[in-house]
Amino acid sequence: MSKLFLSLVLPALAAALPALGGEYAVLRNGFRIHAERHEAAGSNVRLYTKDGVTEMPAAAVVAFETEEYTAPAAPPAPPKVAAPVPVRDPQTLVRDAALRSGLPPSLVESVARVESALRPEAVSPKGALGVMQLMPATARALDADPRDTAQNIDAGTRLLRELLIKYDGDVVKALSAYNAGAGAVDRYHGMPPYPETQDYVDKVIRTYVRAGAK
Repeated sequence: MSKLFLSLVLPALAAALPALGGEYAVLRNGFRIHAERHEAAGSNVRLYTKDGVTEMPAAAVVAFETEEYTAPAAPPAPPKVAAPVPVRDPQTLVRDAALRSGLPPSLVESVARVESALRPEAVSPKGALGVMQLMPATARALDADPRDTAQNIDAGTRLLRELLIKYDGDVVKALSAYNAGAGAVDRYHGMPPYPETQDYVDKVIRTYVRAGAK
């Protein structure tokens, strides 16, 4: 192997080899070659690199230096991501609220469908909000945020229950009061003569009957 070969090729190999641990062969011309290990072969020395075996005169090597290998730092652990909170659909929230209040789920769902078609973003011309169409003052009285769908549904369901208790289970009076207010029902001793309220009660009852009155 010529000195010209050693001076031109070996430095390129040394530069190209990554430092993966092992040793360095220090040559007389000052170049260093990284190898995993070496062994004597007569008057030559074999350097075992990751790409194969390089053989050269032993006289060309003046020393072998053990490489101080530093393991790469472990990559940082990925940040923990909180599991998403499952969002329950309004229909499920309505049924859950009805069961908590001891009311037929289909009745509460019928009210919700007629009020808002189960749309949390619904806002009436008068300012009623959410699935159960609560007025802000009514929601405050029930200690609920009407813009929070779960609170809106729970409060509306509790209000319907209170009205059914107030009117001894009279569904027509309770639904009339939900729509027009208990004051109007008490003043007229039943469903008030308001076309809007009469249409509302009729729609809720028909929706409830179609649902099987469960």
